[in-house]
Amino acid sequence: MARRSRISGDFKLRKVLRTIHQTVDNEVRAAMQDGADKILDSMREFIPKDTGDGASALTAYVAKSGLDAQIGLRGKKANRRFFYLRFLEYGTKGYFDGKRSGNRNKREANKTDGRNWYGKHPDIPAMPAHPWLRPAMDVNREFVLADIRAAVGRTLQKAAKVG
Repeated sequence: MARRSRISGDFKLRKVLRTIHQTVDNEVRAAMQDGADKILDSMREFIPKDTGDGASALTAYVAKSGLDAQIGLRGKKANRRFFYLRFLEYGTKGYFDGKRSGNRNKREANKTDGRNWYGKHPDIPAMPAHPWLRPAMDVNREFVLADIRAAVGRTLQKAAKVG
C-alpha cells in the first residue's frame, strides 16, 4: 500500500536500524505498532457502517524489523470480499437515465431479470464519497510521527552507549 521513499538518507537510516535491531533492543517496532493501532482505531471509527463487516476486516501489520507497517485490508481474499469499500471511500459517478455522463453508451432497455444485470450499464445512483482512510491518517499523523522519532532517537542512544 505505501511506497518506500527514494531518498538515499532513508535507506542509510534503514540499514543502520536493521543492524541495530540485531544487536540492541529496538524500540521502533513497538512505536510502529502503537501508531498502526491508533490509525486502525480511527479507520474503524470513521468507516461508514451498515453491518460492520468492513470495519472488522481492517487489520494492522508491522514487520519484524519495525520499519514497515500495513494498515487496512490485507490479502487478496479480503480485497475481493470487501471490494465495495473503495466505493465508500471515493464515491460513485452513477448512471443517469440509463446513460453515462456525456450521453455516451445509450441503451434502450433495462437488461435485468430482477436479480442479475445483463446490460453494460445498469441504473446505478451516484453516491457521494465518505472518506475514512485518508482522514484517519491525517488525524494521527503528527502523534505517530512524534512517537516514531522519539523511538528512533532512544534506539540510537542505546546503540551509541553499547558501541
